[in-house]
Amino acid sequence: MKTLILLLPILIFSFNGMAQTDREQEKRLGTEVTVQPKVKVFPNPATSVVNILGLSNTNRAEITVSDVYGNIVLQHRWAVRNHAVNIPISDLHPGIYIIAIRSEEQQVQTKFYKQ
Repeated sequence: MKTLILLLPILIFSFNGMAQTDREQEKRLGTEVTVQPKVKVFPNPATSVVNILGLSNTNRAEITVSDVYGNIVLQHRWAVRNHAVNIPISDLHPGIYIIAIRSEEQQVQTKFYKQ
């Protein structure tokens, strides 16, 4: 029985120092993006209230809660105080939900599990 050995050519690309980090490219293009602090969602899983910390304070934040299929199940305008908001979820069915928080200061999207 014969053994067949295939030799495939290996391609090596050289960019001659042209590689740039994303940050360098953003600066070059004038599109530098500010990094938002990480928000914390707890408790997760939740039963009656979801707390979100790390938000920018604002008088008007549009908060939307959607199921995993994109159906909006809760929508309200809240003020964000002390960099936090508490969202009542006791009327929601158990499952995975996505929270979108939009204001002039920031846009945040995160998810949580309702028990």
